[in-house]
Amino acid sequence: MKSAYELAMERLEKHSPSAKLNAAQKSKIAEIDSLAKAKVAEKELFLKEQVSKAQAAGDHSSVLQIEEQLAREIRRIHSDAEDKKNAVRQE
Repeated sequence: MKSAYELAMERLEKHSPSAKLNAAQKSKIAEIDSLAKAKVAEKELFLKEQVSKAQAAGDHSSVLQIEEQLAREIRRIHSDAEDKKNAVRQE
């Protein structure tokens, strides 16, 4: 007997079958993920250093601005990576 989850997944697969990726596409997607992780780490490293400097100076408003900037940058990097991965999937 199948669970409700399994039945729902079967119905979903009938309506919009998942695309099968070839090895080249998988490799490109893995590379995109790797680059995105590296960019996030680079931004975190750079902006965390600025946060610590602002905290040492006692500038709490700058700390908040830098943390918001970091969050925006991370969202942008992830969004760009997803766009690139979707383009690879459409090939």
